[in-house]
Amino acid sequence: MKLMLLLLSVLPIGLMAQINESDTLKFKANLALTGVYQSGNVETLIYRAKSDLSIRPWEKWVYKTQNSYVYQEFGKEKADEDILSLNFVYFDPDQRIYPLVLSFISTNFRREIDLRYLLGAGATFKVVDADKDWLKVSLTSEYEQTEFAQADFNRNEYDGQATLDTFRGTIWINGQYKVLNEKLVISHESYYQPSLEDGRNYRWQGDLGLEVP
Repeated sequence: MKLMLLLLSVLPIGLMAQINESDTLKFKANLALTGVYQSGNVETLIYRAKSDLSIRPWEKWVYKTQNSYVYQEFGKEKADEDILSLNFVYFDPDQRIYPLVLSFISTNFRREIDLRYLLGAGATFKVVDADKDWLKVSLTSEYEQTEFAQADFNRNEYDGQATLDTFRGTIWINGQYKVLNEKLVISHESYYQPSLEDGRNYRWQGDLGLEVP
């Protein structure tokens, strides 16, 4: 079996730890690219790209965007092709409590989502705001619309509707901590996002990162 692995990690500015919108830097960016190709019994191709960007165009305004792309192919058959773009605008993030506006755009090949967009607003609360460590909790409310490639679902009440919309409420928790004399950076991001109209319609996600500066 032949195996070829391509791993690219490009960090133009800063580390791959989370970008903190309360940072006083006017521009901060991260980029990570990963590719895997394997030939043998089953030819495998995997490509992932992720970028983070934070811009402070004015003293009290911060724009932050997180974008990712995933493509997977097994035996020359496409298994995944997903796009996710998370965009936030914060006002006066130096305060303990500050407002935010958000918009998301995504696609998902496996779940047959042609396009999903989400618009919302809320507020962020700084639970821990130290020089080396920070922990934040955000509460937001959103309107979401999803366009599917088909209209046959696991729940029969949705059958025949290729476009679905709902209002959601979301709790976000994210933080970063420098430990072991700043030799290790621990970061985490998570959210829980139920529909305000249907308790069975919810989603959640959690990510944990470890980094050696």
